[in-house]
Amino acid sequence: MNEILKAPFMEEMAETAANMYRLGWDERNGGNISMIVTEKEASPYLELSAPPLRKIPLGFDASSLAGTLFLVTGTGKYFKNVKKDPETNLGLIRVSTDGAQAELLWGYKDGGRFTSELPAHLMSHMARLSVDPEHKVIIHSHPTNTLAMNFVHTLDEREFTRTLWQMCTECILVFPEGIGMLPWMLCGCNSIGEATAAKMKEFRLVVWAMHGIYGSGKSLDEAFGLIETVEKAAQVYMLTARLPRLNTIRDEELKTLADAFGVSYRKDFLGL
Repeated sequence: MNEILKAPFMEEMAETAANMYRLGWDERNGGNISMIVTEKEASPYLELSAPPLRKIPLGFDASSLAGTLFLVTGTGKYFKNVKKDPETNLGLIRVSTDGAQAELLWGYKDGGRFTSELPAHLMSHMARLSVDPEHKVIIHSHPTNTLAMNFVHTLDEREFTRTLWQMCTECILVFPEGIGMLPWMLCGCNSIGEATAAKMKEFRLVVWAMHGIYGSGKSLDEAFGLIETVEKAAQVYMLTARLPRLNTIRDEELKTLADAFGVSYRKDFLGL
C-alpha cells in the first residue's frame, strides 16, 4: 500500500484547511469540510475490504449514500493543525450499507470522531447529488465579512444575492443561481441539516444567518472559490455600506454580462 498521507485527496484537503484558517474563515475549531473520495482514489492507500476501525451512529437515514467514502474533518479539531497532523484531525469514513452508521477506515487516531455537522453535510451531499452527479465537496466556514453583512443587511435571498452581484463584476458569473438564506437555527442538529439540504437543491451556497456559510462543488477548488468570491463581495459591501454610493453595477448591466457569457441566472433576482 502507498502512504495515505501522500494521497492527492489528503494533501489537497490539508492545504484547503490551512488556507481557510489563514484567511480567518475558521477560528479555533470552527468550520468543517467533507469530500467524497472514490474507491479508485482510496484503494491504492487503504485495504477497503478490511474491517472498519470502529462504527459511529449517524443519527439519520443516509442509505442513499451507502458505501460512499468521505474524508471529513473531526469534531473539536482546529484547522490550523490539519496539515501538520492529518491522522488526528481528519477521518476517512464509509457510510454503512444500511445508511445508519459511519464506518471509520482511517484517522481520528486520538479516539475522536467526525464533525458534529456531519448530518448537515451528508444531507447536503444527498441534495446536491440529486441535481449534480459530479458533486463532491461541502465546506462550512465563518468568513468574517459575510458574517458581518448578516447583521446590517436584510436576509432576503433576492436582496442579499443582488447586493453581492453588484459588488464585483464576476459575482453573477460565479454564483448565477444566487445564495440561499436560512434564519438563525440551532447548529449540530438534524433540523438545520434538513433545511440546508432543501436549499441545496436550488443553490450551491447557503448562508446560516449570524453563523456562517455552506458551499458545495465538484471539487475543493470550486467550493472554496464560491465562498471566496462571496467573501470578497461582502468585504467590498462592508467597506462601502456607510458611504454615499456614486456608482453601481445596474441590473441591465448584470443582465448584459450574464447574457454575454451564456450564464443562466436567477432572472427574478433582478429588478427588470
